[in-house]
Amino acid sequence: MTPSYYSEVQTPEHLEHDLERHFHELLGFGSTAELEESEIFSVIKPEYDRIMNLIVAEEFAELGEATDQGRQRAGAEDEPVKALAWNIERGCVFDGIVDALKRHEHLRDKDVLLLTELDHGMARSGNRFVAQEIARELRLNYAFAPVYIALQKGSGVEAMVEGENTRSIHGLAMFSKWPMRNIHAVPLPNGKDKMWGKEKRLGWLRALIADIEHPAGAFRAVTVHLDVHCSREHRRRQMRIILDHLETLPPMPTLIGGDWNTTTFNAQNASRAILGYWRRVMMGVKNIVKNHYPHPDRYFERRLFSELETRGYEYRKLNEFGVGTLHYDVGSIEKNTNLRDWVPEWCFPFIFWAANRVGGRVSVRLDWFAGREIEPAAKDAARTIGDLTDESGTPLSDHDAIALDFRLRQE
Repeated sequence: MTPSYYSEVQTPEHLEHDLERHFHELLGFGSTAELEESEIFSVIKPEYDRIMNLIVAEEFAELGEATDQGRQRAGAEDEPVKALAWNIERGCVFDGIVDALKRHEHLRDKDVLLLTELDHGMARSGNRFVAQEIARELRLNYAFAPVYIALQKGSGVEAMVEGENTRSIHGLAMFSKWPMRNIHAVPLPNGKDKMWGKEKRLGWLRALIADIEHPAGAFRAVTVHLDVHCSREHRRRQMRIILDHLETLPPMPTLIGGDWNTTTFNAQNASRAILGYWRRVMMGVKNIVKNHYPHPDRYFERRLFSELETRGYEYRKLNEFGVGTLHYDVGSIEKNTNLRDWVPEWCFPFIFWAANRVGGRVSVRLDWFAGREIEPAAKDAARTIGDLTDESGTPLSDHDAIALDFRLRQE
């Protein structure tokens, strides 16, 4: 497989492919190594590499008028930049997500959106091109980077949705009302063989990077989704790869945001996760839930956060601390079904016992901002936005959104 840092930015029709005719045969392989040694891999590799190294971008903002007005505004250099990062869980509750981005007091009118988990042609999300449709609805410019080609409809309850996939692509994106330049992506190594297990996928994670021409000045934005089925050290390695690449670029104020999956667990496989669970029980369930899940930087994931600070990236002032962004409820049939895809059935009584010790609900902070040469625009500039539902009460995502108003540091 041939990941690339710099790929030509293309239009959506370049995401068309005919790999689905090989999916049935590909599902027969139990590992990436086995797949790569097969004859079918040489057949699919050119098309596979092309899709996985693409970035799609379109402009739906009124660029000329917006940019000219922005630059003419008095005091534009002091104007805060409004950013939002949100894992939208595939974009499955699409209408509710769009309505929230248009109307919610703390989600609307952002300068840049760093969104993770967006589908293109997946049955679970209505076979939409989620990134393009969000950009069109909000009249924003966008860039979309594929990260996986899904060989199945998904995991857990996703596998039971009606219909079939069309394009079978999953990725991450960036949106802005301002011009986006120098768009590219950094490939990140997988922490788990994506051809092993119940949900089989081709591909690898990528960080999406673009320079944003904001009226207050240009800054660099990075959408990040770190691996969940991996060790803590692997997440640190993924972040290090991103930071190493950023150091090769011309200096510029930089915002990094997204779902970093700072679960505190080594989840390379179920056995390691189970051992980690018992370690936390020995440390005290209430202690872990209060002092570690909402604060992964204190102990379990501290090396990842130390890596950022060592490289000159601030995170402490740019996030609302002690507030979880993903919440596990023992009564959630959907999350329990998803967990059963990789945790043995006999573990669930122990999981429920631990969760019930703290009221049946556990919150972890997975979503973060970090930045260099930027500073919060006010004391309450960082915010976690939860309880996001549509009109029927359906949660818009399994993640809460995080927002940040910041200023470019003036030298």
